[in-house]
Amino acid sequence: MSILITGGAGYIGSHTCVELISAGYDILVVDNFSNSCAESLRRVEQITGKSIKFYEADVCDKSALRIIFSENNIDAVIHFAGYKAVGESVEKPMMYYENNLMSTVSLIDVMEKYGVRNLVFSSSATVYAGDNPMPLTEDMKLGAINPYGKTKLFIEEILRDLCSAKDNWCVALLRYFNPIGAHKSGLIGESPKGIPNNLMPYISQVAVGKLQRLNVFGDDYDTRDGTGSRDYIHVVDLAKGHVKAIQWAINNTGCEAFNLGTGKGTTVLELRNAFVQVTGMDVPYAIAPRRAGDLAEVYALPAKAKDVLGWEAELDISRMCEDAWRWQSNNPMGYEIDNTIDILK
Repeated sequence: MSILITGGAGYIGSHTCVELISAGYDILVVDNFSNSCAESLRRVEQITGKSIKFYEADVCDKSALRIIFSENNIDAVIHFAGYKAVGESVEKPMMYYENNLMSTVSLIDVMEKYGVRNLVFSSSATVYAGDNPMPLTEDMKLGAINPYGKTKLFIEEILRDLCSAKDNWCVALLRYFNPIGAHKSGLIGESPKGIPNNLMPYISQVAVGKLQRLNVFGDDYDTRDGTGSRDYIHVVDLAKGHVKAIQWAINNTGCEAFNLGTGKGTTVLELRNAFVQVTGMDVPYAIAPRRAGDLAEVYALPAKAKDVLGWEAELDISRMCEDAWRWQSNNPMGYEIDNTIDILK
C-alpha cells in the first residue's frame, strides 16, 4: 500500500515517514523545502534502511501533482504541507490563505481525478475557540484567532463539505496539540529556521548555547506556578497517530476530527525544570510580559482517538526532554547540509 506524504521532509512529516515505513507501508514524499530540509529525508533513509521516492514540488502546483499521481499507484495521502508560523501569519495573512488553502484545494482536485479518496489532514488545536472549558473535546466550539489557525479551520470546513457531497471519501482531521521531542536515534528532530517559535527548541537552543536565555511570557496565570500550561506530546507518538489514522481512513468513509494529545497540561516552568533535571544542562530564564491572545491552559481529551483509532500517547515529559536534547546536542545547528535533493541520489 502506497502513501503520499505532502510536506514529508518537515518535523512531523519526517517522523511519520519513519513510522509508516516501520509499519510496512510504501511511501513517497513531495516537498518544496520552504519549511524543511532534504537532509531530514536522507536521515529517514538511514534510520529505516529504505530509500524514499521523492518529488521536489509545490503542492499548489496542480500540474506537478498530476505527474506524481500519474506515475504512482497511490492509495492514500497525508497532507502536512503548509506554512505554520503563527506570528508570520499575522504579518502576512494573504500569503497563508493563498498557500495553505490553494495547496489543499489543488490536492483534493487531483486526488479526485485519480480516484484517491483517503486523506489524513494535519490540523491543529488552534481551531478551537478560546472560551472553551478544558479539556477540549472534538465537538466543542471552533473559532481560530490568527490567520494560521483560520487556514486550518477553513480547510477542515472544506473537507467536511467534500465528504458531505461525496460519500466515497474518508478524511481524518488530526488536531495536534504541542509536539516536542525527537526520534530516539538523534538523527531527526525539530530544526526551526531562525529564532524558534515553539518552546522546546527554544529551551534546547539555550542549553546548547545558541540562545542566551528563555523568555517566559507571563507568570501570573491561574496555573500551578503561574506560567502557561500546554498539552505536550512526543512527536513519535504523534507520528504513530498518523499510521492509525491512515488505517482508519482506508477502511471507512466520512469525515471525523481527532484530538492527538496526552490529556495532561505541563507549564512552561515545569517543562524547563524537567529538561534541566533530565539533561543536567542549565537553562537560564527571565519573566516577560504576557503575549496577547495566550490562554492560561490548553489541553486535550484524547478519548475519541483511543476509542475509534486505537491510539493513545505513551511517552512522558522526561522522555520528550531526553530525546529533544539528544537531537539538539548531536545537531547544535540543526540540519546543516545544503538544502538540495542531490543528497538523496
